[in-house]
Amino acid sequence: MKHLFAHFATKVSEWAGKPVIFILALIAVAIWAALGPFFDYSETWQLVINTGTTIITFLMVFVLQNAQTRDTRAIQAKLNEIILTSHAENRFIGIENLDEEELKRLDELVAKAAKGRGESEACKTSEAAKATPSKKAEARKRPVAAKGPKQKQRPLEKS
Repeated sequence: MKHLFAHFATKVSEWAGKPVIFILALIAVAIWAALGPFFDYSETWQLVINTGTTIITFLMVFVLQNAQTRDTRAIQAKLNEIILTSHAENRFIGIENLDEEELKRLDELVAKAAKGRGESEACKTSEAAKATPSKKAEARKRPVAAKGPKQKQRPLEKS
């Protein structure tokens, strides 16, 4: 049942995001508005659009939320893989599960570290910077074979 709903949610979210669907919805609203004088702008005439849009909105919230949640999880898995296979700090894996205060504190620490790097780099003279290339620049200059084989296990592989 989960896979059926996930497939359904993906297809509906792809379908609902197309410009032609927006145009069809716009046409439906225009037809409804044009029928207003014919129905004397009655409460029933208003109830038709209100009920229709409410039902569609209510159902679409669940469908789109399901698709968005799966997309977010996939992006997090990809980012985690990039972190694991790069020189980035592994402590950032799983931070999406932290509460608001912990995320705010981590954001402040990262901003402080970035600001500290910026100030220290700005203090270097251009001559000194040219004389000592950065670690990233050195890594780019090294041939691929110099790095050696990766010993890290990929998260999706079994040991």
